[in-house]
Amino acid sequence: MPLINRRHLLAGLASSLAFSARAEEPVMSLVSAYTFSFPAIKGGTIRLSDYRGKPILVVNTASQCGFTGQFAGLQQLWARFHPRDLVIIGVPSNDFGGQEPGDAEEIMAMAEGQYHVEFPMAAKTRVTGPDAHPFYRWTASLRPRETPRWNFHKYLVDRSGQLAEVFPTSTDPTDSRIISALIKVTGAA
Repeated sequence: MPLINRRHLLAGLASSLAFSARAEEPVMSLVSAYTFSFPAIKGGTIRLSDYRGKPILVVNTASQCGFTGQFAGLQQLWARFHPRDLVIIGVPSNDFGGQEPGDAEEIMAMAEGQYHVEFPMAAKTRVTGPDAHPFYRWTASLRPRETPRWNFHKYLVDRSGQLAEVFPTSTDPTDSRIISALIKVTGAA
């Protein structure tokens, strides 16, 4: 094959791949969080569609992390905003530093025993990489620069099921930015 034909072939292939990638982006942006579900840590399924019309805060958690104390702040948010329809879902993950090595019973003993967690908890889940849970792949497609880089990364989904805000690990659950965002999505004062 002459050199010029290879160049044309490669250019055509590259442009078709770029078009294909762009064509998928709008489709992913049309998906809502209500499409997804998580296996529940105590059995059964946490279907986000069961919370249609409610804001949802999804947080990847770990029991042996320097940020594990954020469970207390998450429980405070639950107590304050759950009466205004806020749902918090904890998603234990061992993706970062192996800091969630326990089984379901150990994870719940820590969450309920130490932090009195009342919000739903998913089963241990991958939140990064090609094997990440579909919810986390969806959020990565919407906000590729705001993916979890450590435990206690927070995604806020609004009442229409769309990704509203993203808060990194370093933002404590009781930080004024999170409180303001929750007031906005819940209508609380």
